[in-house]
Amino acid sequence: MKDERDIEKEYSTAEFVSKLRRLADALESGERFEIQIAGERIYVPVRATFNIEHEREDGEEEIEFQLKWRND
Repeated sequence: MKDERDIEKEYSTAEFVSKLRRLADALESGERFEIQIAGERIYVPVRATFNIEHEREDGEEEIEFQLKWRND
């Protein structure tokens, strides 16, 4: 089992758009999505589920696009 981790990484607008575009292409073609975050390569399987979360607290707002799956 892999170690737990909680990483938040900022990207430029161009980098973020590129990653979203690659994700959309993978979803449309029914292929797994592959991304490297803080030196670790992550493979998101086709069976992943997706949700969008909105948070508001102390005058700040946040939207998170989440992909979830289990490694069984």
